[in-house]
Amino acid sequence: MSELFKKLKDYADSDYLPMHMPGHKRRLGSIGNPFFIDITEIEGFDNLHHAEGILLEEQKKAAVLYGAEETHFLVNGSTGGILAAVSGCTSFGGKILMARNSHKSAYHAAMLRGLQTVYIYPSDPPGYPHFSAEWGINGQILPASVEKALEEEKGIQAVFITSPTYDGVVSDVRSIARIVHARGIPLIVDEAHGAHFPFSDYFPEDSVSCGADVVIHSVHKTLPALTQSALIHINGSVADRERIRHYLTVYQSSSPSYVLMAGISQCMEWIGSHRQEFDRYAGRLQTCREHLEQMKTLRLVQCPGMDRSKILISVRDTEISGKELQDILLEKYHVELEMACSSYVCALSSVADREEDLRRLTHALLDLDGILKRICGRQKKVYAKDTVIPAIQRCTLLQADGHTREYCKLEKAAGRISGDFVTLYPPGIPILAPGELAEEQILERINRYVREGLEVDGVRNGRILVWKERKDG
Repeated sequence: MSELFKKLKDYADSDYLPMHMPGHKRRLGSIGNPFFIDITEIEGFDNLHHAEGILLEEQKKAAVLYGAEETHFLVNGSTGGILAAVSGCTSFGGKILMARNSHKSAYHAAMLRGLQTVYIYPSDPPGYPHFSAEWGINGQILPASVEKALEEEKGIQAVFITSPTYDGVVSDVRSIARIVHARGIPLIVDEAHGAHFPFSDYFPEDSVSCGADVVIHSVHKTLPALTQSALIHINGSVADRERIRHYLTVYQSSSPSYVLMAGISQCMEWIGSHRQEFDRYAGRLQTCREHLEQMKTLRLVQCPGMDRSKILISVRDTEISGKELQDILLEKYHVELEMACSSYVCALSSVADREEDLRRLTHALLDLDGILKRICGRQKKVYAKDTVIPAIQRCTLLQADGHTREYCKLEKAAGRISGDFVTLYPPGIPILAPGELAEEQILERINRYVREGLEVDGVRNGRILVWKERKDG
């Protein structure tokens, strides 16, 4: 038995509570032994890249569930769908308006297509002017920000936003779609974390219903499906469907896994026959959240319109960091969270979570809250305000890719041009992108994340990649 397999088996056999993706929570699923259904494109089983038979029919069933005109299976996660959507909706060297808090796959698409990227930045939700400052969480992409950017920047070919965000913050997709469509261009929504939205009124309205042209869902994140399982939906006549289909064949494996495709089909079948389970799940979730509202020191992050399946707990009134809270929950209570950052943690729930699972999470947090209430209060931890730092771009992402690079210590990198992505992971949103000026403020933030024990991709032994400086003479 390999070390990796043994480690995975030991974890599966343990009592650790998985408050993280994938959404099946190692419980819901019915594909059995994957080796029994692992085949290639043999007679009668269709071809994902030219679906005319059973795969076409299964994709049509998924489209009906989501109210989409056209749906395709994705076997390399939402990443493949995002790459195809951006590539299909823009011309090489064109211009895209994209939210700065986009997943790195959107940046990769822009790099591969040589796109000029115009960024819009998250803002506090209307009526909550101190949301970001209070919780340390990115807000929404406002319709007014999209409209202003489209008025100021000519030649934009597509708009790309993420809703919900990794933290569950939802933008007004319906209003944004109207603004974007008034200019005759497509709206692409990365709704990877919202694949469960259509199945209960407890959750926000989904982007397909709100009029987005292209919507990407990671079914494995919040639904009972295997990791890498995803869907892309295409609606209306604004997005070029043929080009998107073409790029799906470019970016997806030529040997798509029938195990993953069967898993998506089984997930869709389960939803179709167990839709009432989502309202029951919503009831369990609401009970959990009501109990967590009783915490005195830890705080449940709440805002109207947020995806309530994401249980965000703020530590801003305590003396510990989010990473420390994550470690305590893991070591003392055997609760494995989805993510931790400086001032909060995220527990990802799904329809697979039973009443006893959410009760166990609630008990752990309330118990820990009581302990913190007794020992805290003398001196709260001071958190830096992660205000938006607009990117200063020296060139496109593709142009940056052609430069010779070298490693530079963070403390000496101010004023240099970044040679690679520096990304806080999870969720995979770049802090610094290739071709951007490494400002002191940004470097201080990166350094702080590293000191706090957060996972920062793109930093190696305190160094980042920058453009190599020319030595004249």
